This record gives sequence, structure tokens and C-alpha cells, in this order.
Amino acid sequence: MAEFTPFQSSFSDCMPMYAPAQQVADYLDAHQGWFHRCAQPMQVEPIGKTGYALGLGRFGALGYELEPRIGLDLLPAEGRTYRIQTVPVPGFTPEDYQVDFQASLTLVEMPLSPELAPELPHLSVMTQVEWHLDLGVAVHFPRFIKVLPETLIQRTGDGLLRQIVRQVSRRLTRRVQEDFHHSQGLPMPKPVHQFRWWRRHDQRRC
Repeated sequence: MAEFTPFQSSFSDCMPMYAPAQQVADYLDAHQGWFHRCAQPMQVEPIGKTGYALGLGRFGALGYELEPRIGLDLLPAEGRTYRIQTVPVPGFTPEDYQVDFQASLTLVEMPLSPELAPELPHLSVMTQVEWHLDLGVAVHFPRFIKVLPETLIQRTGDGLLRQIVRQVSRRLTRRVQEDFHHSQGLPMPKPVHQFRWWRRHDQRRC
């Protein structure tokens, strides 16, 4: 039986939207349209009514590479919170890795000051999409990796986690933000200079 080395981390961030929470929710509910657009260039295939199989691309370190596919289920909202969780990809069972992707997105409506969006004088509220991701990856490393020092193996696994977060969460949330504002005819929120689109949970700042 293959021996897997587990890695676990959490990430949080937030995404401003220049619209009321209900308008953002209506957009997120219609994921059959935006998810395919925003996930590009990742390969996307539907799984049932709310799930998608994603081909994430190629990742590697220390001469070892993976080309993972994962299934994500976009669950219906509970209140103003959406959850995304991993689901099996039909007909596909990876042998070298396991991914546990558990994310939540919460819509928080707040006042919009004229200084933030002077081009939207009619809009008094905005929505902050606060997201949190618990990500676990277990990797079956080949023998030439297992003989390396444990600290080096840990850094390799942490690097794979960061690459997956960049590929799935960081890029996807940025493109969702762009797609939403474009589809609604709204200007994009101006970036905050010290704001990073992804960070570890203990460094979170909206």
C-alpha cells in the first residue's frame, strides 16, 4: 500500500465588490456561467449540477512533478456563506496524491464611502467577500525523495500547497472579481498597495 506524506495549511483573504450583497449572491449562484470563464486556462468539466473537475496544470520541485486533477463542489449558499469542497472525479483515482480542499466565502455588506468609488455616487454599500481555505495535500513521494532530509521534504510539500493556492484560489478569486464587475458594468475596486491576494491565515488583513 502506498505511503502518503500529509501536508496541511490554511489561508484567508477578502475580495471587495462594488455592489450590494444580494447582487453579488445572484452572480455567485449562477456559477454555470462564470466558473468556466474564470477558471481558464485550467481545464474544466462539469460534475453533476454543482461540481466541476479541474485540471490544475503541472507542479513540481526537486525533480518530482505532479499534474493534479481535483473535483470541486460549489454548494448552495447558507445565508450569505458559500462553501466549496472536494468531491471525487468520476472515473479518475489518482495514485500519487490526495487533495482535500475546503473553502468558505462569506458576503459582508458594508457602507461604501464616496472616496473609494467617486464614479458610483448612487451606490451607498459594497460587499466584502471574505474567503477562507483549509487545504490538505498528501503526496506519495518516490523513493529518491524519501531519502532526503525530512525538513527538505516538508519544504517541498509546503511549496506544492502554495502553488495550488496560487493556481486555484488566488487566480480564481481575482478573475471572479474582474468578471463580476465587467458583467455588471461596474468599475473595478482600486487595489490597496499593501494588499496581497493570498496569504497564510495568521497574516490575514482585509
